[in-house]
Amino acid sequence: MGDPQVAPDEPPFDIAPIVSQLRDVRDSWREEHGRDGSFGERGFPSRHALGRVIDVLSSALFPQRLGPPDLRQGTEDCFVRASLESAIPLLAAQIRMELHYVRSARGADAIEHAVTAIAEELTRRLPAIRRLLDTDLKAAFDGDPAARSVDEVLLCYPCVVALIHHRVAHELYRLGAPLVARIIAEIAHSRTGIDIHPGAQIGESFFIDHGTGVVIGQTAIIGKGVRLYQAVTLGARSFSTDADGRLVNEPRHPILEDDVTIYAGATVLGRITIGKGSVIGGNVWLTRSVPPMSRVRQTQPSINIELADPCDPCD
Repeated sequence: MGDPQVAPDEPPFDIAPIVSQLRDVRDSWREEHGRDGSFGERGFPSRHALGRVIDVLSSALFPQRLGPPDLRQGTEDCFVRASLESAIPLLAAQIRMELHYVRSARGADAIEHAVTAIAEELTRRLPAIRRLLDTDLKAAFDGDPAARSVDEVLLCYPCVVALIHHRVAHELYRLGAPLVARIIAEIAHSRTGIDIHPGAQIGESFFIDHGTGVVIGQTAIIGKGVRLYQAVTLGARSFSTDADGRLVNEPRHPILEDDVTIYAGATVLGRITIGKGSVIGGNVWLTRSVPPMSRVRQTQPSINIELADPCDPCD
């Protein structure tokens, strides 16, 4: 048997020039973007820390399913309290970093007041978030014949993971912590393959079946009882620019009214409206509004839109 491999104590070549060159690149970037020496001195929101926050908040929202395996009903309140006492200060620290990054001119006292207000209001909204998630769970259970229980849906379905993240991130986005919200959304994206911008407005009883590859843009508005399948895109068709050529953040994503279903691979682009109860077939490319109760199918050589027969299945 040969000698065990021993890791070298240092690289077999001189890395000092690389360290110096990396510093030069950083300095060049900071000069280009107007960053002085104080930039980032308070740190930046941490993806690792926010992953911990959302995991603890998830267990506080669903303690007996996402909490510790030995938890019983009689000790739920103690566990939830301890979870919130752990997660909320950590979340506040991340919000504080974001606000110092974007609001430093407002002063430390004003920032601290904003941090407390955002963290407290998010905490107050957790019961409403839980009630909303319950409607999502029911929609998933009712909409998937493979589901044997709501518990299975909660523990196994990636859409639930994505929606827990989104429901929390969306509130943070509305409350004034968009960077923290965006990081939470990207954590969900990396965990599930479902990409939902925290600015998207999503009504109750939302279900994404399978989920991989779904993209929902920042200004999308989704009504109640909507169902999407994998690889659906609710995106922008084009981007307006201002006089200096910079992109303008304006409504540019679709509006889905209540009870819309969009099948796998469909792409819906632009500020268009999909009317209530409509069904968009698989692989459709859609850039114009359709009235309520429409059926949109992929046909050759063009898209066919027709008024719906409620009993007529979609291809």
